[in-house]
Amino acid sequence: MKFNKKIYVGGKVISEESPTFIIAEAGVNHGGSMKVAKALIDLAAKANVDAIKFQTFKTENLILEDTRKAPYQEKTTNKDESQYDMLKKLELTLEQNLELKEYCLKQEVIFLTTPFDEESLDSLETLDLPAYKISSTDVTNLPFLKKIAKKGKPIFLSTGMSYFSEVKAALKVLEKYNKNVVLMQCTANYPIEDNEVNLLVIDTFKDSFDLLLGYSDHSKGIGAAPFSIPMGSKVVEKHFTLSQNSEGPDHAASLSPEELMDFVSIVRKVDTFMGSGVKEPTSSERSTRKALQKYLVSSQDIKKGERFSEENTTAKRTGGRGISPINFNKIVGKVACRNYRKNEVIEID
Repeated sequence: MKFNKKIYVGGKVISEESPTFIIAEAGVNHGGSMKVAKALIDLAAKANVDAIKFQTFKTENLILEDTRKAPYQEKTTNKDESQYDMLKKLELTLEQNLELKEYCLKQEVIFLTTPFDEESLDSLETLDLPAYKISSTDVTNLPFLKKIAKKGKPIFLSTGMSYFSEVKAALKVLEKYNKNVVLMQCTANYPIEDNEVNLLVIDTFKDSFDLLLGYSDHSKGIGAAPFSIPMGSKVVEKHFTLSQNSEGPDHAASLSPEELMDFVSIVRKVDTFMGSGVKEPTSSERSTRKALQKYLVSSQDIKKGERFSEENTTAKRTGGRGISPINFNKIVGKVACRNYRKNEVIEID
């Protein structure tokens, strides 16, 4: 399987040479309030993320009414409330998504959302979104993957709760219809323990598939995402909230406003640390190189006509004058064109 290694999302490039693409996951942390949703967009824009992502679903298309909550949801929400009733309060309509997209445009942040059912996916097509995020819950939903791939938009695929064989099957379906895919390691709990991060899966993906990689992070605090970048992640995603004490399933596992600012700052610092990958002296090193690197000098008096040898030459700092000792083997055996006193910089005519 071979995918594109350069993808365009909302006017931004995602490639192996580009800065890390940061998705601030608002998810359902708006709690059903457009006022809160817009405040989350304000915060994302202020933090200078690349995109903010919400979730779009019709509860009746997503879940049976008697389905229990996930264990983490029972800890963070009313245990007596069904998962169906909890999600019903968190739906965003097509009109609300359009309003949020237009608000994002004014705030100069890319609007993304995760469709969780086919009806929601089809309705979102009218908004002409720049990409789609596929939730970990749909890695095994191959008919849905086929439908979303055929929309032709770039795809971010999270892989929480999945076996490698399931990820491979998902990619096989997507690749047939869509070459613009970012594969994202993820552990789907909120939050996860440090020993559940498993960043080495990124290496497994890198060795197995030819495509762009990312990391959807549910670890605590700033977490593991910055560490995924040197391993090859070009997209990182992190939940955030206006208040970790708000009512809802994901707030406790989300970044606070202050943490989101720090998160973006650290990711951008890691981008700077990563550099170009070309091994050569930096601009600041060039002057240091002259002062500190060694060059060939005479280790004793050398007469004109005498041959240079290991016995009569050595390497010392000269301030950048002379011949680098990397060329020593080219100098040995050459005839001195003049007399040298000890510690003179060697020159070759």
